[in-house]
Amino acid sequence: MDTLLQVKDLSVSFFAHEREVEAVRRVSFELRKGETLGIVGESGSGKSVTARSIMRLLPSPPAMVKNGEILFEGQNLAFKTDKEMEEIRGRDIGMIFQDPMSSLNPTMRIGKQIEESLVKHRKLNKAEAKAEAIAMLRMVGIPNSETRYSQYPHEFSGGMRQRVMIAIALACRPSLLIADEPTTALDVTIQAQILNQMKDLQQQLGTSIILITHDLGVVAGMCDRVVVMKDGEIVETGTTEQIFADPQHPYTIKLLNALPRLDEKKKPKAVSSAVKREEGVPLLQVRSLRQHFDLGKGQLIKAVNNISFDIHAGETLGLVGESGSGKSTTGRTILRLNEATGGEVLFRGIPLQQLNRGEMKKIRSHMGMIFQDPYASLNPRLRIVDIIGEALDVHGIATSKSERLRRVEELLELVGLQASHAMRYPHEFSGGQRQRIGIARTLAVEPEFIVCDEPLSALDVSIQAQIVKLLEELQQRLGLTYLFIAHDLSMVKHISDRVAVMYKGKIVELAESEELYSNPLHDYTKSLLAAIPVPDPKVEALKKRVTNNEASKADPYGLEHSEFVEVTPGHWVAMAAANIR
Repeated sequence: MDTLLQVKDLSVSFFAHEREVEAVRRVSFELRKGETLGIVGESGSGKSVTARSIMRLLPSPPAMVKNGEILFEGQNLAFKTDKEMEEIRGRDIGMIFQDPMSSLNPTMRIGKQIEESLVKHRKLNKAEAKAEAIAMLRMVGIPNSETRYSQYPHEFSGGMRQRVMIAIALACRPSLLIADEPTTALDVTIQAQILNQMKDLQQQLGTSIILITHDLGVVAGMCDRVVVMKDGEIVETGTTEQIFADPQHPYTIKLLNALPRLDEKKKPKAVSSAVKREEGVPLLQVRSLRQHFDLGKGQLIKAVNNISFDIHAGETLGLVGESGSGKSTTGRTILRLNEATGGEVLFRGIPLQQLNRGEMKKIRSHMGMIFQDPYASLNPRLRIVDIIGEALDVHGIATSKSERLRRVEELLELVGLQASHAMRYPHEFSGGQRQRIGIARTLAVEPEFIVCDEPLSALDVSIQAQIVKLLEELQQRLGLTYLFIAHDLSMVKHISDRVAVMYKGKIVELAESEELYSNPLHDYTKSLLAAIPVPDPKVEALKKRVTNNEASKADPYGLEHSEFVEVTPGHWVAMAAANIR
């Protein structure tokens, strides 16, 4: 195959406060026509800087390309003027960014955003551009394209917005598409749809793709060749089969080993949660819980719709499902961060909905929450000592400044950080370290029960493994009980004793972790499992993906007329009444 892109000895530095930071060092690779090249590595490895260097999107200053060539169809992009690059971007090279909401103009209709590049690069008139924009929306799988053309980004789901980004990037039929973490924030089923869409469009248009990701399962299913980056350098490169079957560099091996696989057996806990469940009343009981939101004009969102489950002391219950299924709302309603529309939550037999504000404050010292975004949940203007110490102040746990500092330092060391970190600010820590700080803040009041709300989704795979190990160690040491909310089913399997699957506000299946993964009964559970990318090219090549049209199927799993039944001991599933076998 002919070579489309060559990157030769690329070195990029950032200059700030008279200090040079080398982000990329002597990186070289090539991309052939019609090929998909995966660039993998953890945050800070230089993946995105390399991609933005190709597009010439790095701000200068502080960034500077110190060395190297970027040859695209024989032209050295490093020597192009800004005016010349404006012609190349969009027309010859398209780019899909990680967060579609921040990449789309919130004040501009979707159709107009697609038309911009059509008018600029393909010189289409207004009518032609509109027809082509609607055709592009249809091509990327957005139904009712004529109606959607006139809507704004906030009227689209996360998966739909990412499809719009693909439509914009491919509108001018570029020969190169750079996808920078295009599925990181998406659920597994939506991720599968987006990746399948990119593959289909690549075959139709003959586009070459550079896929930047830290998800090796995605790489296995999408890429022909792989480049592995660490600390700004390429440490290994080869075909996808070579990298997965016979990795050579220790870092590549580490990445492959960090990702849990569904076909691996779950390691037993030191103390069996099944024994604990037989000892008496569950720590937490959720009974017919409902959380409805009235949007006015007759619109009622049933975010949590009549769900029931128990969690026993020392147990981890995983709660999985797509965005919008009601997982996070369930967690917040249990803690009374949202007031329930109906039903009840009992903590140690105490009905939380009946407590007044003072009584609830006392109970809150026994309950905590770890949030999804470790940076957004930490006040950037406070030092870590005050972020963690605030919880101690509210509940009157520390009686003096010295005791407060001592307790904060103990908590930092408990989660694997240093006591000296107490005097730093959040921006001075990595994502994984910030999540550890969030965990330390939650542990400050010595809770028995913790809601972990997507605590891993913003982290690299190796950092995810570290946080899961930390949570498990803390559970063993402190006797903690978790409600672990996530859409990463592989990780949920390995940390959870039991797993509940949510869909459209209802729990459709609940079973022991190993049983649910080895013998899923509900069609929705099967679709979630089928959509998980497996870090094995051979498996991905053979696996039949299950995809669902999120807009055209209002209720594909028949939950409007269903009942919750126990089909095997401890394995509960919602089955459509007409389909119970």
